[in-house]
Amino acid sequence: MTAATTAPAEAQDTHAHVDPAAQLADAGKTVPVQTRSERPHSFDPADFGAPTGREVNWKHTPVAQLKGLFQPAGSVDGVSFEISDEAFVRPALGFGDAPRGEVFRPEDIVSAVAWQGSAEARHIAIPANEEVAEPIFVQLTGRGADLRADEHFVIEAGVNSSATVVLRHAGSAQLAQNVEILVRDGARLTLVTVQQWQDDAIHAASHQARIGRDAHLTHIVVSFGGNVVRVNPNVELDGAGAEARLYGLSYADAGQHLESQVYLHHKGPHTTGDVLYKGALQGESAHSVWVGDVLIGPGAVGTDSYEANRNLVLTEGARADSIPNLEIETGDILGAGHASATGRFDDEQLFYLQARGIGEEEARRLVVLGFLSDIVQRLGIPSLEAELLQEIEAELAAVSA
Repeated sequence: MTAATTAPAEAQDTHAHVDPAAQLADAGKTVPVQTRSERPHSFDPADFGAPTGREVNWKHTPVAQLKGLFQPAGSVDGVSFEISDEAFVRPALGFGDAPRGEVFRPEDIVSAVAWQGSAEARHIAIPANEEVAEPIFVQLTGRGADLRADEHFVIEAGVNSSATVVLRHAGSAQLAQNVEILVRDGARLTLVTVQQWQDDAIHAASHQARIGRDAHLTHIVVSFGGNVVRVNPNVELDGAGAEARLYGLSYADAGQHLESQVYLHHKGPHTTGDVLYKGALQGESAHSVWVGDVLIGPGAVGTDSYEANRNLVLTEGARADSIPNLEIETGDILGAGHASATGRFDDEQLFYLQARGIGEEEARRLVVLGFLSDIVQRLGIPSLEAELLQEIEAELAAVSA
């Protein structure tokens, strides 16, 4: 019998682990992608082919509902674009125009489609050494559920600059979106993407970032609306002393699918990473997916990294998939860890509040608000924080009605 079907004798005797991928390789068969770092990249959608749902990066996603994004739209007509401050808008970037493509490499068919479908990429740039006090708001509004759009953004924070950019999505459309983020040496950038789509919207986004020496990126994903929303951040800590804070907040209702696959690659020495995503789910077939991959590369000595996902299931019929993964290729690190937890209300918290005269319904509301407001308060934008807390209150009112 071949090695693909029979374990070595020592494994049979000691119950040692046998790597299925190694067995396939020994048998001359194709080895499936095992880790995030091994995924293929291509600018040509044909190189990926339409996903079947069996691929490692698609197996938790309702691919049938995304099929409209597997062919280029060839325009951005499906969404309108508005920015709060035109001073930071630079000329559009065609294929081959720097800095477009400096870091972005499509890793699935939708990101390749968005690349090919965006003949002109929008470029937002913060000049070197400039500190922008007010957030820069970018509003994308869908014009109809049957309309398609492809978008590629390049958001660049110049050397030693500081700014906050907020991407807001509303209305309805089918949007394939790429966001390329360049944080130059010494820069501090906060990038917030807020999904407040109508119930029939489809949105798949790939965010890819590179952080330079002593630079800092805070990246926050907030997903409430939409039918299927998939926002996948991919962040490379390239320079020495680079720091990334990746936070996420989602609230899935009946029939909604909200997903984020996060990849944090520690490449340079003495880098710091902190990943925390929280989600609430209510209603039949409400579904959230979080996949967190952290790679600490061989040159990332002195790294300190941690990732966590927390989900609160509020009703029967909701489901949260949570999958943390950690790869370490050097032993010289300060620390690395990951955690995941999904559950219902904490009975002890409810008992504590009710024992102090708070009714059960109000106690539940306070527990959920306390759970999710942890992420909201990290935005650092008071007007947006207040708006999102009101939206959480509205979601809670709907489930108790």
